Amino acid sequence: MKLNIAVFFGGETVEHEVSIISAHQAIEALDKEKYNVIPIYISKDRRMYISDLLLDIKNYTDLKKLTDECTQISIARIDDRAVIQPVKAKLFGAKELGTIDIAIPVMHGTNGEDGTIQGFLEMLKIPYAGCDVYGAAVGQDKVMQKNILSDNGLPITNWFWCYGTEIDDNRAEVLARVHRLIYPVILKPARTGSSVGISIAHNDEEYIECFENARQYDEKVITEKVIRPMREINCSVLGDSTHAEASTLEEVGSETGELLDFNDKYMGGGKSSKVKGGSKGMASTKRIVPAPLTEAQTEQIRTLAKKVFRVLGSSGVCRIDFIMDGETKRVYVNEINTIPGSLAFYLWEASGVSFTELMDRLVQQARDRERRRSRMTFSYDTNLLATYSEGGTKGAKGTKH
Repeated sequence: MKLNIAVFFGGETVEHEVSIISAHQAIEALDKEKYNVIPIYISKDRRMYISDLLLDIKNYTDLKKLTDECTQISIARIDDRAVIQPVKAKLFGAKELGTIDIAIPVMHGTNGEDGTIQGFLEMLKIPYAGCDVYGAAVGQDKVMQKNILSDNGLPITNWFWCYGTEIDDNRAEVLARVHRLIYPVILKPARTGSSVGISIAHNDEEYIECFENARQYDEKVITEKVIRPMREINCSVLGDSTHAEASTLEEVGSETGELLDFNDKYMGGGKSSKVKGGSKGMASTKRIVPAPLTEAQTEQIRTLAKKVFRVLGSSGVCRIDFIMDGETKRVYVNEINTIPGSLAFYLWEASGVSFTELMDRLVQQARDRERRRSRMTFSYDTNLLATYSEGGTKGAKGTKH
């Protein structure tokens, strides 16, 4: 019997359109002989929809028209099933539109990749691929992430963070911290991806401008020392806490050689949207695969990638981005992407793993994690409330040790 695989994508995020591209690539790669694939689109106002129309990416040019023609749904736990139900059931229409066996979230950025969709799936007891709630949250919040990396002895660049309001209340103090790093510095919103809101400042005036840009996307802003000359090296890791393997490495870069921005990653510098088939997500980025590194450098980065994956509690398919100093060859961990653009399939294809096999492994990992969790204890069969007396809390307090 085929498994019902629900692919969740979209969401209220600045990476909404990128998620649509990645999800369609994943849907295309899923083996239709093994799985019934259910596309579940989450609109920018957080409503869920299903329809065969969602399978054709050309239909997304007018999102309002598309959602008007789709069926808005909810998902409910009924007995031991995760049931898809229409929000507005017709009098003689179906009350159930299918069930979900496994979920594959392909949602980038806030309100999805950050643990939001994972928590939703946990509540419904739907097995899902990728990081759990904790791994997803840590992977999205670069402040927590960097602190964990530092505590585990992993190399990161000099940095600091502050809340967006601090530039208003303590501007001189913030600038003093920047001066200790020495310009140029790079500013990032703490919890976005795809290089959204990221820019480089070379002086105080530029710093304030870049800070204001970053704080539009998150209440926490990170400032890091820029490494020059810089090389960007990426490595994907596939697996979970029981086993993980690292992919072939890639080197990516923009024409300026300074910063790979959103247009470079997804629009080919603003030109790839005109090529046949339109944007191909991260697969269209300028890249060299495998990265032109020595065998020792390659092994060092692959080893670091697996350690990052482990200490951040990651699972599924992730991409870890590194920065290499072009002169000293020193390597720094930049960040982890727990649901990377295009699911980093191009790195696995270069490693001898097809996109279809990659999706099979994600499905299997979701099933394996569910089996492990079924043997764990999450609650006690107690009758504490039978002895609870309203108005008298002394007894209740005494039951907790």
